Amino acid sequence: MPLQPVHRRSVPDEVFDQVLAEVVDGGIGAGETLPSERRLAEVLGVSRPAVREALQRMTQTRLLDVRHGGATTVRDFRRYGGLDLLPLLLVRGGVIDPAVARSILEARLVVGPGAAALAAERGGPALEALLAETVDALAATDDAVEQQQHALAYWDQVVDAADSIVFRLMFNSLRAAYEPALEALAPLMAAEVGQPGAYRLLATAIGAGDPETARAAADRVLRPATTTILSALEALEES
Repeated sequence: MPLQPVHRRSVPDEVFDQVLAEVVDGGIGAGETLPSERRLAEVLGVSRPAVREALQRMTQTRLLDVRHGGATTVRDFRRYGGLDLLPLLLVRGGVIDPAVARSILEARLVVGPGAAALAAERGGPALEALLAETVDALAATDDAVEQQQHALAYWDQVVDAADSIVFRLMFNSLRAAYEPALEALAPLMAAEVGQPGAYRLLATAIGAGDPETARAAADRVLRPATTTILSALEALEES
């Protein structure tokens, strides 16, 4: 997709989104030299400070190789990008990328049981009581968006108990990618967040300090919606 003029001025977020899309979609390939600030400002119809701010953000995501006094080249986002890119990759131009959504679902089906197993080793009975309160709140509402919010709070507590900075950062990134789509995903997530009994079983396994049962219970919680959404994504990609 070629770069398009930005109709509102001083909008570095829009500049960032367009340049990121070009990098991710291959419009500007890895190893290629990025146009100068002046040229980007001309093409996009914005000020150079707006372009400069957008490029600084690109640099922070490790997608640009900036050499002092030299050219700025594009890096391969698949090799240099981090989890912070997930929310940006999931929705581009107002449209969900099915391939990225599929990857997020597959990742959470691996991360969730792993975090639950660690929580079982490290959490203790106090965590079980805390999780039970969250499940009570989930069971008390029929609103699909609220149910998802309570489910996120539940997993937030599990990840805290897992006491793993890597799982924490992964969860943060997955959550940041998922939360903006809560309303749109509500029908597909109903099979998951509408089963408070499965969440209670997981809380019991964690409280009992049983990592393997917790791992299996977490898979039971996460798999229904994962299967449903993956099927929907496959149908979307085939259409």
